[in-house]
Amino acid sequence: MYDLKRKADALKKELELEVIDVETGGVRVRINAAQKIQRLEYPADVSPDKLKEAINKALDEAQKVAAKQMQGMMGGLGGLQDLLK
Repeated sequence: MYDLKRKADALKKELELEVIDVETGGVRVRINAAQKIQRLEYPADVSPDKLKEAINKALDEAQKVAAKQMQGMMGGLGGLQDLLK
């Protein structure tokens, strides 16, 4: 159990360090794989829809990175991943 907690803590730190930059419609979003927005840049005349689009795209990318990292962690847990199917 302790090993699982240690691995989860290590994964969380890795996700916080993994940075994703997305740009769409003049909006730039920097987010980490833990889905925390670190920077948001946009022109004054940007529409709310473009802002939402860019943020959602960044969140999608962060989720993909996190899922990939979690799969790597689950691979080291032996048969436990079979229970989650």
